[in-house]
Amino acid sequence: MAEHESLEFGKADFVLLDNVSLEEFMANLKLRFEKGRIYTYIGEVVVSVNPYRAMNIYGRDTVEQYKGRELYERPPHLFAIADAAYKAMKRRNKDTCIVISGESGAGKTEASKYIMQYIAAITNPNQRAEVERVKNMLLKSNCVLEAFGNAKTNRNDNSSRFGKYMDINFDFKGDPIGGHINNYLLEKSRVIFQQEGERSFHSFYQLVKGGPESVLRSLHIQKDPTAYSYIKVGGQLKSSINDGADFKAVADAMKVIGFTAEEIQTVYKILATILHLGNLKFGSDGDVTLIENSKLVSVLADLLATKQENVEKALLYRTVATGRDVIDKQHTAQEASYGRDALAKAIYDRLFCWIVGRINDIIEVKNYDARVHGKNTVIGVLDIYGFEIFQNNSFEQFCINYCNEKLQQLFIQLVLRQEQEEYQREGIPWKHIDYFNNQIIVDLVEQQHKGMFSVLDEACMNVGKVTDEVFLQALNSKLAKHAHYTSRKLSPMDKGLDFDRDFRIRHYAGDVVYSVVGFIDKNKDTLFQDFKRLLYNSSNPVLKGMWPEGKLSITEVTKRPLTAATLFKTSMISLVENLASKEPYYVRCVKPNDLKSPLLFEDERCRHQVGYLGLLENVRVRRAGFAYRQTYQRFLQRYKMISEFTWPNHDLPSDREAVKRLLQCCGFENDAAYGKTKVFIRTPRTLFTLEEQRTDMVQRIVLFLQKVWRGTVARMRYRRMRAALTFLRAYRRYKVRSYIREVNKRFKHVRTMKDHGKHVKWPMPPKVLRKFEEALRSIYSRWWAWTLIKGLSPEEMLQMRSKVATLESLKGQRVDLGIQRAWDGNYLKRDSPETASSFTLVSNDLQRKDKFMRVLFSCNVRKINRFHKSEDRAILITDRHLYKMDPLKQYKPMKSIPLYNVTGVSVSPGKDQLVVFHTKDSRDLIVCLQGMVPASESRIGEVVGTLLSHFKR
Repeated sequence: MAEHESLEFGKADFVLLDNVSLEEFMANLKLRFEKGRIYTYIGEVVVSVNPYRAMNIYGRDTVEQYKGRELYERPPHLFAIADAAYKAMKRRNKDTCIVISGESGAGKTEASKYIMQYIAAITNPNQRAEVERVKNMLLKSNCVLEAFGNAKTNRNDNSSRFGKYMDINFDFKGDPIGGHINNYLLEKSRVIFQQEGERSFHSFYQLVKGGPESVLRSLHIQKDPTAYSYIKVGGQLKSSINDGADFKAVADAMKVIGFTAEEIQTVYKILATILHLGNLKFGSDGDVTLIENSKLVSVLADLLATKQENVEKALLYRTVATGRDVIDKQHTAQEASYGRDALAKAIYDRLFCWIVGRINDIIEVKNYDARVHGKNTVIGVLDIYGFEIFQNNSFEQFCINYCNEKLQQLFIQLVLRQEQEEYQREGIPWKHIDYFNNQIIVDLVEQQHKGMFSVLDEACMNVGKVTDEVFLQALNSKLAKHAHYTSRKLSPMDKGLDFDRDFRIRHYAGDVVYSVVGFIDKNKDTLFQDFKRLLYNSSNPVLKGMWPEGKLSITEVTKRPLTAATLFKTSMISLVENLASKEPYYVRCVKPNDLKSPLLFEDERCRHQVGYLGLLENVRVRRAGFAYRQTYQRFLQRYKMISEFTWPNHDLPSDREAVKRLLQCCGFENDAAYGKTKVFIRTPRTLFTLEEQRTDMVQRIVLFLQKVWRGTVARMRYRRMRAALTFLRAYRRYKVRSYIREVNKRFKHVRTMKDHGKHVKWPMPPKVLRKFEEALRSIYSRWWAWTLIKGLSPEEMLQMRSKVATLESLKGQRVDLGIQRAWDGNYLKRDSPETASSFTLVSNDLQRKDKFMRVLFSCNVRKINRFHKSEDRAILITDRHLYKMDPLKQYKPMKSIPLYNVTGVSVSPGKDQLVVFHTKDSRDLIVCLQGMVPASESRIGEVVGTLLSHFKR
């Protein structure tokens, strides 16, 4: 069964309809079309409805969804059938074929292209260049064949006017290595005549509208389709077809396939020849037939690479052999026109067959030895015209409908045979099925001596003037008692038939009335031997090669050529035999409406197609008592979660017993039969119930699996995190130990070093020990400093503290702080020896009076007052006061400032010796130190450091 789709889209398989009736079939087909589901199964047959719009269901993602999957695993699709055919070919080494049928406009050509694209997409995974080349040529051949074999009709803008069967050859690895194309019954009458609203073959319009100016000039062609009689009707139509772009695409495709430049030019010349032939006009002057526009003859001679007089003679005369005599018989104007049209049709038909043959020469498998390379297997793709019923049905429709009778006969036989064989293999009783056996209609047409083709050939071989009416009379006499044939003569009361013109055949698809007008001419397909000799004698080797029979002289031509009917019958019998030897897969194409609308579903139109495609009979044959069958293993794989006895795995003796137990648990044991390898379900309702139960259980299983998986993922994540943390801790311990060992190693002997380890470089710490390293450096610095100062005297210690205080406050602020020299402090005794005694007396008096303990600093200064006047003075700083003295008056104290009133000291960043002592009463003392010995000595740092050290203590 196809992957379960919601019932809002209808049944994905017609076999699962509750009641097999035309009404239910049509309702399901219409529902799926309206819901955008254009594919539906009948077992292993795909029914395809033309959507008349682009659908995003053929991309690379979709290819991957169907690649290697079983039919029932995914929703219905062309890719599923293509993959099934490919798997059967590759896995079971079987030749397979895909038969695509349906009427014009139903989407057969597009279906065949999508199948080819799918096969190309899934093969050659190793990207071998030769395989890619073959794939590219196979795909490009479609483009060329469509240009020369397809045309715009009232039903379809790209209607195939020929039948095509393509064999794709694969090597033992399943990669394409070549192919072969057979073509059937090209509608060559379209070359000279088209119905209103239709066009001739695309190739003519592509040349006229898309050909380069230089090419058209060499062919004497105008860029106006209406200038040419044969394509004038189509040239007046407005169409969405881009002939210019298509011309370039076809030319490129022909180059890719391997056509030479000379061959492509010859193709253009033949197309131009046909266009010019259509413009030839014949008149008469008494008994003499003339070409009215004789200038075209020279153009034709140039294009055909032959002499002008030979072209003119072939158009106006016919060479006849009477015994030993050879005479030239002149045509009447009517005969000349007939001969011209016959030549145009024959040239185009021969061109098309030559193109197909040329493609085959290039893509056929070469140098392949089965003993070396393995068995060469084949997938065939048949894209052939569907059943046709027009207002006026002629010889072409008769042949096409005969072809469909043959294919329908094969289809029913193969489906029945497959069903019977499967039932016999599985040991299930076979129930006889009544179906319409159309062998009687096939015999009516093709039976030796009695069939309609034989009667037609006999009429064509009669001596004398044979008319279509004589052929109809012969049919009436030979087939009068046949249940599926009638005419007006046999049924005089049937006013739907005209006397001496119409006959009716009761086909499997319905009754079709044919007009015998043109049957004789179309079957004879007469082309005067003069034309064959003319073309054979061309100096163009490509053109000459298309007409090998032209080498025979008039006296050598004795054998009557085979008729069109005989050739077609032979090709159809050969085709059916070929298909019967392969494992077939079917695509049945349905056209939803004649307006090419993506929204309209015409019931009556589709009902008619369902009838003549035999789809309902296909459903009945497929049902044959059981709507569904599947192998036990795959059935269990899909439905085992429904029963506790089979989930997650059963312990029963076999899968057959497990399936029985599962169906018993669901209460469906009476609606199933058990074969050797498969279970057969009788009614679709059982299957739908199983699907519903499966859907419910799958949701619960998914939730359970999600829960288990999320727990597993969380535990895995936790274990990973814990393991990472363990590693991290171990690594961190390792790095810490390594760092401490390295520090210990480097600083082990610092006590004995001269600089106590100051030159030792610290190792780079791990990130975790950055702060620790800072602390360690600080400890070391303190130790180093302590080591240096532990031997100092109390006086030296005080001086050291002062210098440290200076550094802390002024480092980076002034250049020279005087730290390198010894600090004496009391400089008035040293700088002025002559007045030192006076200073000492004053100092001692002040010590007795103010009770200070120690002189911190003394120096000669120059004092600056608030009126900007400067005077020589001296300052004495003790541990209690700051004194301003007059050195000219034996250092008489002028001002005393208690140190606790000094709030701060300011110095400049320059080299000057300016000092400002700030006081609480804002009467700052501004002095400039002077009288230094030597004169360059700086004492600013000493003043600041001494005061800071004193205040800190």
